[in-house]
Amino acid sequence: MRIIIPMKRVPDTADPVTVRDGRVDLAAVQTWAIGPNEEYAIEEALRLVEKLGEGTVTLLNIGPEEAQETIRKGLAMGAHDAYQCQDEAFENLDALGRARVLAAAIEKIGEYDIIWGGMQSSDTNDAQTTIMLAELLDLPHVSAVMTVEEVGDGYIIVRAEAEGGVKKVKVPTPCVLAEAQGPNEPRYPSLRGIMGAKKKPLTVWNADDLGVDTDELQPLVEVVTLEPPPARTAGRILEGEPEEVVRELVRLLHEEAKVI
Repeated sequence: MRIIIPMKRVPDTADPVTVRDGRVDLAAVQTWAIGPNEEYAIEEALRLVEKLGEGTVTLLNIGPEEAQETIRKGLAMGAHDAYQCQDEAFENLDALGRARVLAAAIEKIGEYDIIWGGMQSSDTNDAQTTIMLAELLDLPHVSAVMTVEEVGDGYIIVRAEAEGGVKKVKVPTPCVLAEAQGPNEPRYPSLRGIMGAKKKPLTVWNADDLGVDTDELQPLVEVVTLEPPPARTAGRILEGEPEEVVRELVRLLHEEAKVI
């Protein structure tokens, strides 16, 4: 079994984000990380191949050379090899552009059983790329996946989030899965894993290697501006006798908050 994980390098959500001139100031990013949903996808993929006793987990990234440090974190978790799509033409891609590059890379990689990406990235929050990727590759797609429950001859059964609950979905392989954050916390790389990651194969391809038409990568969707959320106003503390406080609270909820 071969599982390909499209993974994205994103600013660590634990760090503050600097917005300047309507854009995230990438130069001010202190820590880069694997996208949270992709990190869960790596964990579930590793658990699956460990359960089966065979298989390969392959990481696939679009990004600059600096992103290789983040890719190595995924290799340190236990992934077996990695590919990076690195080209000036791959900068500032929208969701469709990313899907086109990923599709070209996956076809170049060759045989696979599962493409297991994140449902949405923490930087753009688009939740579009895996769906578009499935369409380009003409594969079935399941979103909000939590875990794989069963693997059979030419199919898998997954547990996925549903409104107010969980659903089981049977899907033929090969297929595309979009991982939500399931019950299994991503593992921390061991020292042995970190050292071993430096020796694992990481292949770099550019636009010519992939044979992509760079004219088709021009963004169709552009973020015009990005603004931080407004500062929260200070809360109000009501004092007095209980009956007076309740009356004042009801008045505020009705006249100012307009929720009752």
